[in-house]
Amino acid sequence: MTNVDIAFQPEHDHGHCINQALHDAAELCRSRQLRLTPIRELVLKLIWQSHKPLGAYDILPALADAGFNSAPPTVYRALDFLQEQGLVHRIASLNAFMGCNHPKNHCHNSFLICRQCHSAVELESPAISKAVKKTASEIGFAVESETIEIAGTCPACLTKGQPE
Repeated sequence: MTNVDIAFQPEHDHGHCINQALHDAAELCRSRQLRLTPIRELVLKLIWQSHKPLGAYDILPALADAGFNSAPPTVYRALDFLQEQGLVHRIASLNAFMGCNHPKNHCHNSFLICRQCHSAVELESPAISKAVKKTASEIGFAVESETIEIAGTCPACLTKGQPE
């Protein structure tokens, strides 16, 4: 089952996703000699509790419940760290964050976002990145980074017969 299949399954148990994300984060931080603080770890865990991108203000109540400072700068610092390390992605159109499925590898940052259930998934398609770079180079543009957000309706919502 691919990450696309998993993300768009409403009954999916996210326990495995959370455990894998925390394992990857700990290993990555250890190899880069960085600290995965309890707040950073909690923010990463909260982001992986579903495949719905979360905004910083969605995370604040859980920080308060866990006894941490729940001021916006606290969560933004944690999110900045996680994003810098490639552990989370920012979905600009939603002003929200989601976990990265493969933080050790370079990401092409293409996302499928369901307008109905608000689930999102990172699309692993080097062909998209290659096409963007080829088209850009044809007009003399050098691509430094790319983020493509594709909105639509996921398979689960289509099956339910919800309108697009």
